[in-house]
Amino acid sequence: MSYTNRKQNNFIVQGGILAIASLLSRIIGLLYRVPMTNIVGSEGMGYYNIAFQVYNLALIISSYSMPLAVSKLVAAYTVKKEYKNSYRVLKVAMIISGISGLVVSLIVYFGADFLAGVVFKYPRSAIPLRMVAPNIFLMAIIGTLRGYFQGKNTMMPTSASQLLEQIVNAFVSVFAAYNFMVANSASANIAAYGAAGGTLGTVVGSCTALLFLGFVYFAYRPIMKKQIRRDTMSPVENYPSIFNMMLITIAPVVLSQTVYQLSGVLDNALFGNIMHSKGFTADETSALLGIYSSKYSILVNVPVAIASAIAASMVPAIVRARVQGAHREVKKKIHVAIKFNMIIAIPSAVGMTVLAQPILNMLFPTKDETEAQLAIHLLMIGSIAIVFYALSTISNAVLQGINKMSIPVKHSAISLAIHVAIVAVLLKYTNMNTYALVIGNITFPLVVCILNWISIAKLLRYRQELIQSFIIPTICSFLMGIVAFLAYKGIHFVIPSNAFATVMAIGVAAAAYFALLILFRGVTEDELYGLPKGQLIVRLAKKIHLL
Repeated sequence: MSYTNRKQNNFIVQGGILAIASLLSRIIGLLYRVPMTNIVGSEGMGYYNIAFQVYNLALIISSYSMPLAVSKLVAAYTVKKEYKNSYRVLKVAMIISGISGLVVSLIVYFGADFLAGVVFKYPRSAIPLRMVAPNIFLMAIIGTLRGYFQGKNTMMPTSASQLLEQIVNAFVSVFAAYNFMVANSASANIAAYGAAGGTLGTVVGSCTALLFLGFVYFAYRPIMKKQIRRDTMSPVENYPSIFNMMLITIAPVVLSQTVYQLSGVLDNALFGNIMHSKGFTADETSALLGIYSSKYSILVNVPVAIASAIAASMVPAIVRARVQGAHREVKKKIHVAIKFNMIIAIPSAVGMTVLAQPILNMLFPTKDETEAQLAIHLLMIGSIAIVFYALSTISNAVLQGINKMSIPVKHSAISLAIHVAIVAVLLKYTNMNTYALVIGNITFPLVVCILNWISIAKLLRYRQELIQSFIIPTICSFLMGIVAFLAYKGIHFVIPSNAFATVMAIGVAAAAYFALLILFRGVTEDELYGLPKGQLIVRLAKKIHLL
């Protein structure tokens, strides 16, 4: 593979690094949720997830869009060697994120009782919500630093800080959840205090990530100062101009992501209010919501992390290509990003459908057979959402990268209206309960990605290649699903351990899938070289005669 092609596909390598870190972070998140769920129970996890729905929405309003905005502007200035301007972007972003993060943190902290009790009808969720409120300010600063390094074309600081954050989060969450419940064992709010212990872990994890990023930033400062000193010819943007550019970039992303997050927030509000009107108690609805949020949603979101990582590296890559006038290169990057995501998302959806029962039994063992069966059915029905979320995430990144920032907002708003109508009708007039939330979780990203791709086709005259990107991965995933099912049954028959059989079946299925993908010519040798550790993958494939 030529040096030029490898350089052009560097965003996949950088995105791959971030994807691996994000995937490991999600896996760690899954693993610590197991003991935490056992400690606080489904009721406690319901309070925990309500608190996080409010927290996530507040995070989006305050600073969620900052990494994207900073990475876009820093990438555009860096490719033109305007280092003074790229540093000015960082300074302006720090001021905006610091002020907005602090203000929203205070609003959530002092308004926790109203948000949890009045809006969501889960008054006990105010306890974990108040605990996690300071993290909104911490994440505002963290997001700005991560965006700066992403704009400089390196994902390592983001990747390493994510892993450190999640490792600390895992240990502190479990430790604090247990100790908070012991300390408040006589309280009627014991489950809510356990959930608050879990949110404390999030805050401590973020403190660790901020310290790490601060260390990296100060280590990088001498290089940054050297670049600024050499930048004597480029025009220097004034601070008001940079501030305006930041707002123009931030506002549509905030609106788009707010709409995305609102789908979950409105689901919870609709579920709580409609189920309450049907005679369900707050504890019962919280337990049902806990099953949906802490089992189905968290598993579905694990592979979606890969799409988010590729999107994060893709936006500055598209910006750099457009600044250089390389319009064909923009289309190549879109093609590679979509194909790479589908190669991961489609088998993930199939695997979670086929192995839903053993995966859930391994991660969330429970003696309540009704609860176990509900979680299994939710995952089997709703795992297809992985594919649609991956596509909608990447298509949003494409539109943001080509400066069509308002289009994802419009499409998300249209999809949200359809989503709310579907979920409200199903909850009100059927007995589908949590199944209604799963159907809504499928339709929301589906509508977004359909609308996005219509716009991309018109704006860029772009058509995605179908055979290698969709058809071959689907065929290989179907065959992989058969292998996974048979492998699990066979291994479990010989060694009757669900955890061992599940892990081995996943490993066998993954190996079979990638072997089939290469045999069916779903990926080329050049594309394999473009992946992290691509040379090693190619050597191995040739050694076993797959290439």
